[in-house]
Amino acid sequence: MKQQKLLSLIRQAIQDYNMIEDGDRIAVGVSGGKDSLTLLYAMKLLQEFYPKRFELSAITCNVGFEGMDFTGVAEFCKHLEVPYEQVDTEIARIVFQENKDTRPCSLCAKLRKGAMYQQLGELGINKMAYAHNKDDFIETALMSLIYEGRFYAFPPVTELPEAGVTVIRPMMYVPERGVAHFVADQGIRVVKNTCPVDGSTKRAYAKQLMEQINRGDARGEGQNHACDRERKVPGLATVVMGK
Repeated sequence: MKQQKLLSLIRQAIQDYNMIEDGDRIAVGVSGGKDSLTLLYAMKLLQEFYPKRFELSAITCNVGFEGMDFTGVAEFCKHLEVPYEQVDTEIARIVFQENKDTRPCSLCAKLRKGAMYQQLGELGINKMAYAHNKDDFIETALMSLIYEGRFYAFPPVTELPEAGVTVIRPMMYVPERGVAHFVADQGIRVVKNTCPVDGSTKRAYAKQLMEQINRGDARGEGQNHACDRERKVPGLATVVMGK
């Protein structure tokens, strides 16, 4: 994806959902992955010409996984001239040693957000920008159908009065494939995720289902056989066919 296209999609989302107001102090949540680094890069460029003026910073929650090194993120922020905060925690120990739940992702996310929101409050930052892309929105909706029996996706804007923060998701129109191409073209170096359950989560399963569905559509299988039980993706059929 070209830089102009990326900025166009992000600006469109911001305008469609009125994500930015004059005087906002926005922090981009940076995990070190391709999406968050791309959003930070794009927001820095957007800051230069967007008609509504806003301050920009970046924040990382270090959950304490062994081998996670955010030195590259700090250097990237320095290169962009964006203030950077790293919040060091012991969330990894709490989630994987003290917590006996076999599904740690929800607790980890809750603790990470709590740690970052507390820091944002101390810094006087009123908006948090997450880098959920278009595929993330779709996968979240699919997960809610499969595991909860309801339709839910990320809200573009979420008011959190108890935390004193508004969450915005400016990358909601940007496809994941476009992000991957942009990072490769720009030579942006990502941080390797050392979480022990990375790649084996419910979200990873939903991503695999979407890839399988898309492969079927590319071959024309989804055009004339939408109700063909034999062509249903395993697992998704339970929801679609009401089993």
